[in-house]
Amino acid sequence: MAKRTESTRATQTLARAGVEFAVRAYEHDPRATSFGREAAQALGVEADRVFKTLLVDVGGELVVGIVPVSCSLDLKALAAAVGGKRATMADPARAERATGYVVGGISPIGQRTTHRTVVDETAELWDTVLVSGGRRGLDVELSPADLIAVTEATLAPITR
Repeated sequence: MAKRTESTRATQTLARAGVEFAVRAYEHDPRATSFGREAAQALGVEADRVFKTLLVDVGGELVVGIVPVSCSLDLKALAAAVGGKRATMADPARAERATGYVVGGISPIGQRTTHRTVVDETAELWDTVLVSGGRRGLDVELSPADLIAVTEATLAPITR
């Protein structure tokens, strides 16, 4: 595993908030198609502990869903969690513009625009979880409580 220390909006946001976190870097394979599973494997962490950040359109509003990479996002459950009726995955280009991150490196932390955020309830099963640190090949490890606090998220069952 390559050791890299770099600053991203996500790590800067965590540092400013006084959140305890660890940077977990790995060598990203440009051929990888499942960024979260790649991170879990490269870092030797259970896939249930690595969470992906997905942007969803709920009635014209972008909403962030944070779910384990081992699961699929339940769009209907996410819509219900934010009081919506129907949800669709956001266009990747729109997600990149709204967050300031590239697909595969979208962090739920330090996004360009603040979005309502929902974390899957399974995050509470772990002492720490990993989410993207703001670029491919970089995750941050932090407590679920800190993830929820720094993203001002709600907790709900949003996987299937």
